[in-house]
Amino acid sequence: MSDYVLDITLEHCPMTFVKTKLQLSRMKAGETLDILLTEGEVLENLPESAAEQGYQVLSVSHVNGNIHKVVIRK
Repeated sequence: MSDYVLDITLEHCPMTFVKTKLQLSRMKAGETLDILLTEGEVLENLPESAAEQGYQVLSVSHVNGNIHKVVIRK
């Protein structure tokens, strides 16, 4: 279980990464964030963008239907 959960399933790029970065900025080093998102552009781009920003992408998994979960450690 992660320290925080962020549901961006109803958001679209670029707000998906903006909201993700805002949540990560509120977190302490070592804390983890579960991000719920839909498949498509956001699923392709968010993990890569997070890694480029220096965050550790722990996993990307399918949850249900078109919903996926990305786990990031700050």
